[in-house]
Order: sequence, then structure tokens, then C-alpha cells
Amino acid sequence: MLDEKASGVFKGKILVRQAAQKTDSKQSSRTLLLNDDAVMYSQPALEIYADDVKCTHGSTTGPVDDQQIFYLRSRGVGLEAARHLLTYAFLADVKQRIRIKPVRRRLEEIMAARHGLPKDLRIQTE
Repeated sequence: MLDEKASGVFKGKILVRQAAQKTDSKQSSRTLLLNDDAVMYSQPALEIYADDVKCTHGSTTGPVDDQQIFYLRSRGVGLEAARHLLTYAFLADVKQRIRIKPVRRRLEEIMAARHGLPKDLRIQTE
């Protein structure tokens, strides 16, 4: 997630050598741009020398989805609250992958405080 004049770089490479048959790998970069000044440079890559593999890669970068904002607004959620809720949901997906519970809980507290979310709207992972 990038805001203000932030810039990010993702340069990933999956290398599968000839002896690494049956490799199953996935590479993904997802970035949420919170304004027009934020910029993301993404370059996922695959280099495969084996015949029997399953490898994928991809990259998505973009702003908060206007259709999702419209949906929430049509149900009485204000513009800023809708943006905060969608941003929180984007980050919650990342948070759910953290395996260390105290770190995950602390990140949840920081995210909820920044977005002003009451406990009943928080995404629970435990």
C-alpha cells in the first residue's frame, strides 16, 4: 500500500533449475495506491529450465476500486469511511498471513486505530 509521494519496487524472480521437476511455485505482487502521486514499479519474472512444473506469476497495482466505494456508499457508508474500510480489508488480507500471533494482534490494533474501526467491524483471524 502506497500513499502520498511514496514509490515502491517489486522485482521478483522464480528460478527453476532443470533438476527441480514437479516444482509448484507462485509469485504475486499486489499494491494499493492511495492517491495519484504514489507510484509502483513491478517486475515479476519466471526463469524455468525444467519440463514438469507448475509456476505462476502476476502483478496488480491500482487505486481503491470505485465500484466498491459506490456499493458501500449506496448502503449509507460515507466516502471516507468506505475508503478506510476498503483499505483496511486490503491490509487485513496481508495480516492474516502473519503466523506470529502477538505480531498479528499488534498490527490489527494499529490498522484499526488508523482507520477508526470499532471492534465489531474488525476482521478476526483467530
